[in-house]
Amino acid sequence: MDVIMMRLDKFLSEMDVGTRSELKKAIRAGAVQIDGRTALRPEEKVEPEQQEITYQGKQIGYVQYEYYMLNKPAGVISATEDAAARTVLDLIGTKKRKDPFPVGRLDKDTEGLLLITNDGDLAHRLLSPKKHVDKVYFARIAGRVTEEDKEAFALGVDIGDEKLTLPAELQILCSDEVSEIKLTIREGRFHQVKRMFEAVGKEVIYLKRLSMGQLVLDDSLAAGAYRELTKEELNLLC
Repeated sequence: MDVIMMRLDKFLSEMDVGTRSELKKAIRAGAVQIDGRTALRPEEKVEPEQQEITYQGKQIGYVQYEYYMLNKPAGVISATEDAAARTVLDLIGTKKRKDPFPVGRLDKDTEGLLLITNDGDLAHRLLSPKKHVDKVYFARIAGRVTEEDKEAFALGVDIGDEKLTLPAELQILCSDEVSEIKLTIREGRFHQVKRMFEAVGKEVIYLKRLSMGQLVLDDSLAAGAYRELTKEELNLLC
């Protein structure tokens, strides 16, 4: 395994202790210890996985990557920060790093599975249009969903973009004045599920993502709850 070495101020900044400028001042003021000795140079190289580093008496552990499964509630936006609205990152109270982000986005009124991580390579693999990663949604639809809709989705529908949607698998759970369905899509266009049903004259009134690739939403997570991915789940993604 490669030894991780980095500047002291960079390490503390990545662990969300403070900004680089704040930390430079704090280090020079003697607020940081490395293996029991006071560090005074922000540029000092440290091995955060091997050395004990404390800030104002509190030990700061190193985590290279974080992976969280969130059951996103309605009313929260899929962003890292927003001046006016609550974001999905605001829900991750135990994150250790400053740089996690949501992998993809769910509309503000959409619920369900959202992966939060700082692993850019994994995010790229899951979101790349070339990968065609399956995403499964549960939805309630205003109007009767029909076999004709199922056939249309299987062929691809015109939602106003240059190309038809890729073939999608529509499973009708209940067809009534309010229908219930599961839909598997292999791309992630803007408002795609809603626009697909609009293309066949229907309206999505509730939408929840159940899975993304091999990652399946944990049924025990209430809306707004989260947990770290298990090693097994991470292996499925990687």
